[in-house]
Amino acid sequence: MWPYCTQPIYYGGMPTIINVTILNGMGVTGRIVDKPIWQPYTPQNGDYIEVAFSYSNVLWPWSGYLAVSVTASKKAAKWEGIANGQVTLTVSSPPEEGEKEERTSTVKLPVRVKVVPTPPRSKRVLWDQYHNLRYPPGYFPRDNLRMKNDPLDWNGDHPHTNFKDTYQHLRNAGYYIEILGAPITCFDANQYGTLLIVDSEEEFFPEEISKLKRDIDNGLSVIVIADWYNVSVMKKVKFYDENTRQWWMPDTGGANVPALNDLMYPWNMAFSDQVYEGDFTLGDHDMYYASGSSIAKFPEDGIMITQTLKDQGNEVLKQESQTVDTVPILGLYQMTGEEAGRVALYGDSNCLDNSHLQKDCFWLLDALLQYTSHSHMPPVFEQQGSPFSITNVELPERMEGNHLARYSKVLESSLAGQTRPLPACPHLSWAKGEPLNKSAPTHLYPHQKLLSIDLIEPPVPNVVRRQPGIQHIVSDGVGWDIQPGVPSHPHNSIQSMPVFALAGLTLVVVFFAVHIHKSRSKPKRRKPRLKRPTFINIVKPVV
Repeated sequence: MWPYCTQPIYYGGMPTIINVTILNGMGVTGRIVDKPIWQPYTPQNGDYIEVAFSYSNVLWPWSGYLAVSVTASKKAAKWEGIANGQVTLTVSSPPEEGEKEERTSTVKLPVRVKVVPTPPRSKRVLWDQYHNLRYPPGYFPRDNLRMKNDPLDWNGDHPHTNFKDTYQHLRNAGYYIEILGAPITCFDANQYGTLLIVDSEEEFFPEEISKLKRDIDNGLSVIVIADWYNVSVMKKVKFYDENTRQWWMPDTGGANVPALNDLMYPWNMAFSDQVYEGDFTLGDHDMYYASGSSIAKFPEDGIMITQTLKDQGNEVLKQESQTVDTVPILGLYQMTGEEAGRVALYGDSNCLDNSHLQKDCFWLLDALLQYTSHSHMPPVFEQQGSPFSITNVELPERMEGNHLARYSKVLESSLAGQTRPLPACPHLSWAKGEPLNKSAPTHLYPHQKLLSIDLIEPPVPNVVRRQPGIQHIVSDGVGWDIQPGVPSHPHNSIQSMPVFALAGLTLVVVFFAVHIHKSRSKPKRRKPRLKRPTFINIVKPVV
């Protein structure tokens, strides 16, 4: 099941969250009795994983949710293998008319997880998802200004949506990708080699800025990939929404460059509000810069790569094409300090985004990770990069009157420019396991063939009574528990169902055949011909 099966879990990693939809067929309302139960299979290493639950206490209407968070236990830090168990929960609904007792149903959800030893720090990459915003509800514009038919950034900028090819490429390269869904203050930087901040639209808490500076000083590396930002261009791409009958103005650009500049202020780095576009060659690779920003501020002893590009902002505003030389688009810098990490900046994320991908730059991300995580400078950067001095470039400012605070997790909606209190980091309460001395069915996990029906010898369920009042039906190695009060079909009715279906089909065919035969056997009535009227000319005698 993609993407859960593309990456194993390990001790110390971000928990994998599995969302389960509960459909309640017993009534429009229902509830989960007590709590879900985690039952690890003792013979199949179920005690090597830990499970936590978040669920809706009331199921209405007809449905609810169950979020299962899974991670490896501490004893699995150096262990590799498959861990199995099951999650059990009971759903109850009020009795119907004529019934005295509640309707109940027990669900057993099998869990099978691959566990590996904790990877080295250099192979662990943390993707910042907390600072990505999307449409709806706010108007966050597209990252590529050329794509006028798709004006909204609605894909979420997530490794499992429009960055899925980037995610799969990194997995194939041997990296382990974890997703940060909380503020930067909520992760242990000693566990990760590189933090990826890609196309972020959200603001940053002051505590996040301070914490990230300390993390970099202690060895964490950061890759920041931005997108276009220009207030005049933002006003140009406004549109009139027929549903709300209002003019929609972007709340930010392709990325929130002023917020990124605040984050990078302690590093003496910043992006500009110039929008550039064009083809260029970097090493042996053809590249396309689609609506990206340039670097406006960077340490002089860093390595900068410049290219000749078109001023797309001028083209959007004045419909004039203009070429600009030596546009700084990529910067690499080793922070000062014995254990300090490295920082890499790039001004355009479209070459990693599946939404409007024209020429991918997965190789560039590999090269940047070689630099940030492994402290190895790729030859292509040494050949084309050089120290570059940037002077007298104005930094972009936030657009006045924007409504970003309405959708932000950082800004106060009632006070302009004021941040909310830093939220507490999520804390999971791990369920206490109730071990079972059993193994998972052998045929439970292989994919079943759809519409695989054996017409010669239909499979007959084998009903075995193991407990008084409960029937355990086993068919093809898969078990279902039928609780008392739930009607079950007897064996004879299961066998007779194909006979009734064949008889009904035969009657339908006979009916239509007789109807067609009657319609053909009747002689066709000829339509009477209308006689043309004859006109008689009467000649009056002349007197």
